[in-house]
Amino acid sequence: MPYINLKVAGPLSRDQKQKIAKEFAETLERIAGKPKDQTYLVIDEVARENWAQGDRLLG
Repeated sequence: MPYINLKVAGPLSRDQKQKIAKEFAETLERIAGKPKDQTYLVIDEVARENWAQGDRLLG
């Protein structure tokens, strides 16, 4: 049972999340032989003000 935790800076639309879930599940099925219905994905949308690159906040 694959479990994926994806963190992204800023919000995503429902459509974007659906497409991301589809791509991850299909990739794991194709490459690792894991059934799509056994793949779990959690998308954490982190406010850009809470995300930094080096010493610089993104938001």
